[in-house]
Amino acid sequence: MIPRPRRSWLFVPGADAAAHEAAARSGADVLIQELEDFTPPERRPEARARAAVLYDLWRKAGKIAAVRVNPLETCGREDLAAVLKGRPDIVLMSKVASPEQVKVLASLTTTEELVPNVETAAGLIRSYEIAKAHPRVVAMLVASEDMVADLGTSRSRGGEELAYVRARFLVECRAAGVEAIDCPYTFSDVGGAVKDAKYARRLGYRMKSLVATGHAIAINKVFSASASELQQARRIVDAFERSRKLGKERARVGGKLVEVPIYAAAKRLLQEHAQEVGASAERRPPLTRKKSR
Repeated sequence: MIPRPRRSWLFVPGADAAAHEAAARSGADVLIQELEDFTPPERRPEARARAAVLYDLWRKAGKIAAVRVNPLETCGREDLAAVLKGRPDIVLMSKVASPEQVKVLASLTTTEELVPNVETAAGLIRSYEIAKAHPRVVAMLVASEDMVADLGTSRSRGGEELAYVRARFLVECRAAGVEAIDCPYTFSDVGGAVKDAKYARRLGYRMKSLVATGHAIAINKVFSASASELQQARRIVDAFERSRKLGKERARVGGKLVEVPIYAAAKRLLQEHAQEVGASAERRPPLTRKKSR
């Protein structure tokens, strides 16, 4: 099976049936039933009860079905006991600040992929330890609103207040060998979401979380290679491989010297694009013959 892209991770209110159906049509790659802030405490039992049917709905739409549970110190254990019956593909947990929390989470679930959410300064400075806490941690997600509140500042469209957080978080995740998922843009305008996503990609992020259904397609486009990027990557790969066959250590493409790291990055871009195209083909309905008249 071709790996599916995970460019966009959409948080969806846990008990809102209309939002669940809209999410399935949104274009987002990963859909997350959000049981924390997006689900009022009085509606959590209802949201938990919906889990199994919901994840099947999302998987039938070709999506990766995930859930974000509350911290185990609050009602996370109750969340897990209910939603694991629906076999979510990924379990995220909010407000993780220590590797010990991840170890306990891993002991309570057999879900193959765990994604701790780092939402405080205390969690940020332990991101590497958290990522290495268990082999089933495949990615980590950094928050925006809770992080800003913990830092004692306020959220802005430009995101200057999170610049250091996002850069450091990415470095910590890369060093630990897990994927880093960027924080959501929590304003409604698509233009701002695109600008914020481009900034994240420039830092090195390959994935981004979001809270607005209407942002999904635009964010996917930002985190997908453009035609010109693919063309340049092919030029780099071809030129470098020709140079190596001639015994040269590097190549020149458009006045730029291409060495091993640049060649490797270009190959990775082409491989990711091939996976994305393959996954899209898998999701297309089979062609049917027209009936003869």
